[in-house]
Amino acid sequence: MISSVRGTVLAVAGTSVIIEVGGVGLGLQVTPQHGQSLRVGSEASVRTALIVREDDLSLYGFEDADGLAVFDALRGVTGVGPKSAMGVLAAMQPDQIAHAIAVEDDSAFRKVSGIGPKTAKLIILSLAGKLAVNPTVRAGGNKNDASVADSVLVALVGLGWNERAASQAVDEAISGATESERAAVPQLLRLALTRLGPSQYAGSQGS
Repeated sequence: MISSVRGTVLAVAGTSVIIEVGGVGLGLQVTPQHGQSLRVGSEASVRTALIVREDDLSLYGFEDADGLAVFDALRGVTGVGPKSAMGVLAAMQPDQIAHAIAVEDDSAFRKVSGIGPKTAKLIILSLAGKLAVNPTVRAGGNKNDASVADSVLVALVGLGWNERAASQAVDEAISGATESERAAVPQLLRLALTRLGPSQYAGSQGS
């Protein structure tokens, strides 16, 4: 089993990468985002999964342990092969995949080529409660912003909203918030409540 490779990047062509390890060039399949982050001539350290088939040996590469863990979990779902699993990782970050499963949002998986409605639902059912990954920092944010967003999400769920609606409100609030608003729970919570609507908020308080 090849669990990781480290060496000089010899070539990058879309999702195909060649990394030289001990004088041997290893070909890997990566996500488009990962491929764009690699530079020819630079050193790269990549987590890997070796898929062995009767007529083929394929090596898939990942930026971190979370990506590899999600890849392995997805491949364990009936109807999801390595290419489909990579397609999911190309469309979403590991924490976004875990979140979609937690809120039972199968539409996120139906958008991936090769995954139909039945397989998308099966992913939700098969992986519920099984993914534990580190939150990815949102674009334009930082780790503290992610922590604040998580706190606001917990608060909204505690007020009675379902997690899917609450998560969407938090995302919308973050997209329109200033840097100081993203860094403070009370301010971000107020913005999220505005997205959800005052009538719903009043109803949840009274329930």
